[in-house]
Amino acid sequence: MIAAKPLPSYLAQRYHGWRATTYDENKYWYRRLAEEGQRPRAMLVACCDSRVHVTNIFGADSGEIFIHRNIANLVPPYQPSGDHHGTSAAIEYAVKHLKVAHVIVMGHSDCGGVRGCIDMCSGHAPEMDEGDSFIGRWLDILRPGYDRINTSPENNAQAESLEKEGVVISLENLMSFPYIRESVEREELTLHGLWNDIGEGTLYAYHGEPGVFKAV
Repeated sequence: MIAAKPLPSYLAQRYHGWRATTYDENKYWYRRLAEEGQRPRAMLVACCDSRVHVTNIFGADSGEIFIHRNIANLVPPYQPSGDHHGTSAAIEYAVKHLKVAHVIVMGHSDCGGVRGCIDMCSGHAPEMDEGDSFIGRWLDILRPGYDRINTSPENNAQAESLEKEGVVISLENLMSFPYIRESVEREELTLHGLWNDIGEGTLYAYHGEPGVFKAV
């Protein structure tokens, strides 16, 4: 038996509000999207964090951005093992089938996944080192970044440094996908790295220099 229950009433009410306003006022656009399919110009890899509202930040409408979310907005290296690879599958679909022109990785401040990686790598979360920890094994992608940052207790910006390193590692891993590397070299695809300060509402872009993110 599948343990599924009706939608919470507050979500159902919000849906009906959306259906009666936003949808009703743009009915033709939604029907056109349904009939013609999606043609997003960009893919954005973001964190699952509910505070990171990607479409709001970029003022994006339905059909504009192909969004994939995961813990700590990480991209794994190219590893065709035959196992389940949700992020890699989303990337393949966006680049090979949707033919997006841009792939954007966006990190953010106060990232719980990054803090979890710091705890794991510093020995303060041994349970995440266990083989059955899905979060721990996913955050192994970020371990090289932890090794590159200043991990001294005096470094108050440790989390922010690793959040940005996660963006850089993901960009490096994207280039390990053969079809992405080829598309970049043919100038058919560009890669971008961003970091968002949630509290300040600011956005910073990575320009290729180690550790350097500049305000957008």
